[in-house]
Amino acid sequence: MSQTRNLVLGGTAFIGRRLVQKLLSEGHDVSILNRGGSPAPDGVEQLVADRKEPGSMREVLAGHDWDVVYDVSASVQVASVESIAALLEILDGHCGIYEFVSSIAAYRFGSGAFPWREDHPMSRSRPTSYGGHKAAVEKLLREQRAQTGLAYTIIRPAAVYGPHNNIPDGEMAMFLRLGQRRPALVPHDGLVCFPYGHVDDLVDAMFLAANSPAALGEAFNVTADTVTATHYIQTIGEIVGVEPEIITVPDDVLATIKAPLPFNHRFQKIMHSVLSINKARSVLGFNPKYNFEAGHRQTYEWFLEQGLDKLDVPMIDPTWNVSWDFGRESELIATLK
Repeated sequence: MSQTRNLVLGGTAFIGRRLVQKLLSEGHDVSILNRGGSPAPDGVEQLVADRKEPGSMREVLAGHDWDVVYDVSASVQVASVESIAALLEILDGHCGIYEFVSSIAAYRFGSGAFPWREDHPMSRSRPTSYGGHKAAVEKLLREQRAQTGLAYTIIRPAAVYGPHNNIPDGEMAMFLRLGQRRPALVPHDGLVCFPYGHVDDLVDAMFLAANSPAALGEAFNVTADTVTATHYIQTIGEIVGVEPEIITVPDDVLATIKAPLPFNHRFQKIMHSVLSINKARSVLGFNPKYNFEAGHRQTYEWFLEQGLDKLDVPMIDPTWNVSWDFGRESELIATLK
């Protein structure tokens, strides 16, 4: 495969970080664009602009042409639908492929006809919500392709986990919680299902999609195992080496709980879902390397290597605004007991 010129919008946090590493390992030329708060890795050009300001984006991107633009950071917290529309106007004609990282949240939740395939009904939420924003950008891409022939592909992951995860209420909180022998709270008897996929599998699928002509104008679910909340806790308990104490939060108590939630936010019943990845398998040749246990075991090894098991303050990401509060959890557990 010949060397390509790639732009990653984001590139220093979680998915973008791993994608940049993947592209560099494959011998490709990589640039990143962010607001300048985090430096680029060695060998990577850094462009600095604010996605909320189309003028600054236009100035920074002028005169550049890219084989692939990976849009990893296009969430409602970072860029409005209008600012993404302005970005597409800037890139159209200067970008071989625009790859948009969407989300399972772009689907309309509440259907029990599992698994959800790529033709599942889309979210009807407002574009100011997370899922409504993703669905609106996908619609924008289809319209742009119809008008100008824009080459794009869409990747729809579910829960992404792995080293450097910047949504800390998932495996990071659970590693600590169980490692400290704290009980794990679950709503809805722990029966809520959700799909989980390792970040390295996600970036592999993104790379495959960017290099597959059959992916143009298409969307692909990308994830791995779907597990219940109970299975999630029990499996991580095996990895950490403890027998977890699981305590169910009754629905009447659950209704009174405010953020931060005392459990992974994907344990809520509104998140109940199962995805099919058959399209990614057949069109892209994608097959996850990690099942749920193996991927979390690899992540736990990284967690220990980083000394995060000694962490004594909650991890907080300003974009996602989810975390944990073990003191508050203890108070709730005492009340339930």
